[in-house]
Formats: sequence, structure tokens, C-alpha cells
Amino acid sequence: MMLRTISHVLDGARKGARAFPAAALVLCQSARADEAGSGYATPGQMSLLHGTTSVAEYIDWFHNSLLLPIITVISLFVLGLLIYVIVKFNAKANPTPSRTTHSTVLEVAWTIIPVLILVVIAIPSFRLLTMELTIPKPDMTIKVTGKQWYWSYDYPKEEGDFGFDSFIKAEKDLKPGELRLLAVDNEAVVPVGKIVRLQVTAADVIHSFVIQSFGVRIDAVPGRLNETWFKAEKEGIFYGQCSKICGKDHAFMPIAFRVLSQEKYAAWVADAKKKFASAASPSDHAANEPDTAAR
Repeated sequence: MMLRTISHVLDGARKGARAFPAAALVLCQSARADEAGSGYATPGQMSLLHGTTSVAEYIDWFHNSLLLPIITVISLFVLGLLIYVIVKFNAKANPTPSRTTHSTVLEVAWTIIPVLILVVIAIPSFRLLTMELTIPKPDMTIKVTGKQWYWSYDYPKEEGDFGFDSFIKAEKDLKPGELRLLAVDNEAVVPVGKIVRLQVTAADVIHSFVIQSFGVRIDAVPGRLNETWFKAEKEGIFYGQCSKICGKDHAFMPIAFRVLSQEKYAAWVADAKKKFASAASPSDHAANEPDTAAR
């Protein structure tokens, strides 16, 4: 009977890992339909950001449809157990305490059940790690360099052979609709529906490159070139931030990616090659960095 139960649990977990429930995705997406494509948290939001890649959607399902129910059931079980013990075994209700010191059934149960729970979690977890770490053949590559305290983006020869720095916008320079602490002077731009490989490194200290809507999170380490990828399925602007405490302006180095149609992206590349070919050097740009006091 126990083996049959374990088999059913494993089969259910495998099916969930192979194709996460469409109903769960529909529920998550409909609950945040107004946030689709926004790429940033909205006031009162409690769930994860709406994903615009297959990896981000799988993370969303894994958290909301698997981990959250398991955590809820365990928490309620522990709460019920505590209440039962308080009521059943207090000194008034149970003046003569039991001398029981060993229960084979109980020890087997509290060993086997947690193992089964971990197996159910592990199967889709390994699939998620495989999705994140296996980089498909990319359509384009962007090199990202974390610096104190801004990001630099380099597009290869195939994409125009140019690069630029991306600094946070000071509050006084924000235009209507731009977000404080997230808007930047130069956004990274990619085409929709294309596999983008990111090569991430750092010039000074360890940073962390995170865009939740893409399901991307990877460390930027000096002297090391880490790789990740994403394929954005919707147009829009998507934000992220450095999540490593990298110095005094750690909170002021946001990430902004704008996803455009192929035609608009081609037009942006043509303008970017002219704009950044004549741009000031990084040292000149750093000298003009917005004062954090104005943020």
C-alpha cells in the first residue's frame, strides 16, 4: 500500500513537471491581467511579477501551485498539532502524564512523509534548474558588466558593434510615466520572440543581475563570465535591480530592458550605432552621474 502511494505521488509530480497545469497558469495570469507587460511591482501586489518568458511562468507555477499549497498544508497541520497538544495534554486535562518514550510507527511516519514531500518538490525543481542552465542556440548575445554603480551593455558585431552605460535617472530628470528608482537614461533593447544570451560579469565587486519578469537571476563576478538566457514573448519595458549589497549606491543601479518588435528593434539599432559611437567615454559619463541625494 505504501509503495502504491509513493508511486502515485511520483507520477503526479512528474506530470506536473512535464507540463504544468494550464488552469493554474490561467488563474495566475487572469489575476494579474492588468499587470501584463508592466515589468514592475504594483501597489498592493502580493504575488510574483507577471512572467513574459517560459522560465518565469514556470517559476510562477512552481511557487503558486506547488510550494505555496505544500507550505500552507504543513503550517496548518503544525498549528492543529500544537492546539491539540495544548488542549489534550495540559496539566489540568492530563494530570498524570504518559511515560511513553518510543513509537516505531510515529518515527517511521515522520521520516517517510518529509522525504516524500521533498521528492515531490525536487522533481519540478530539477526541471526548472535544467531550463535555466541549458542555453538554447541564441539569436543574439549581449554582454552585461556590473560596475559601481551602474550597468554597461555591449552589443556584438552582428548587432551593430556598440556599447553604452546605463545609469539611474535622478528624480528631477524623470518624465511623466517614468518610475522613480527604476528609470534609466539608456535602456537595453531586445527584439520580441528572440532567444537572447546574456554574458554577465563585473568590473569591481560582485553584483547580481536580476529581472524577475524574465526569470533571470545571475551573479556578476569580477574575472568570471557567467551566462544565462531569456526569450521575451511580449513587448514592453521590464525592470530589475542589483540584488547584491555592492556598496553605498547598491540601491541605485536598476536594470531596464525594452522589448520591441523586430522592425522597431532594427530602427533602434540604426539609431544606437550613431548615438553611442559619438557618446562620451565611460569616465566622462561617470563624472556626470546623477547625485544620489536627488533620488
